[in-house]
Amino acid sequence: MLETTRSTNDAASAGLSATDEARLVGSDRVLAVLKELAGHPDGVGLEELTRTMGSPKPTVHRALVALRRAGLAEQNAHGHYLLGDEFLRLAFTHHEARPEHVRIRPALEQLAARYGETAHYAVLDGRDVVYRAKVDPTVGALRLTSTIGGRNPAHATGVGKLLLAYHLPTRAAVADWVGAEGLVRRTPHTRCTVDDLHRDLEEIRERGFATDDQENETGINCVALPVYSTSSGTPSGSVSVSGLRYRTPLQVLVDAVDEIRGTLGSLGGPGGE
Repeated sequence: MLETTRSTNDAASAGLSATDEARLVGSDRVLAVLKELAGHPDGVGLEELTRTMGSPKPTVHRALVALRRAGLAEQNAHGHYLLGDEFLRLAFTHHEARPEHVRIRPALEQLAARYGETAHYAVLDGRDVVYRAKVDPTVGALRLTSTIGGRNPAHATGVGKLLLAYHLPTRAAVADWVGAEGLVRRTPHTRCTVDDLHRDLEEIRERGFATDDQENETGINCVALPVYSTSSGTPSGSVSVSGLRYRTPLQVLVDAVDEIRGTLGSLGGPGGE
């Protein structure tokens, strides 16, 4: 009852009619089902989908019907639902058309080949970083589990801290960003206090690159540099070379910063070739 009242009040404040609000709530359910399907690449049955989402079966089924009608979901021979070809076409077409992806990927390919480790391009989105491009090395049995479109807490990653250094120039700004909810500790090395994070960001601004010394995942380290694809003053994103600590120690990556910046060329800002 409380949720219904809140939704009605929100609709009224936005100038929406009850019918419009019903459509919005319905679209939210459809999107929720779409997002859940993305976590089941081999397909999922209606019963399991209903249990996972905690929604009535008729509601989930109506959402699936709408998604199938739009080509965004499909049903296989076993009766399981999965993302449709139209959804994948839209997603990959959009991804491939992004100018940043087109411009940065050659540099990522060179970095992955040169160091035998994974190269990423990521942007800041609120308290997270989102990976827009990734290139794995062509050799090596072990690969990182990161995915294009995947997220990680900004404070726990090299790319995230690099970008935060430009967005949070003072301790007060860091404290406001951390807020009352605090920061999640991904490993024993994660910077989780305002003072620790502020010191890291100050050092990043001074030396022009960031590191992740097993702060997001144990056994993984990286070095991250800024990318200036839209402005010469503020980075639009960050490129990192991330690798297994036993295979590529952090100091090896730090020693290669100038070479990595050179590979980025003009995208690396001042100092790029």
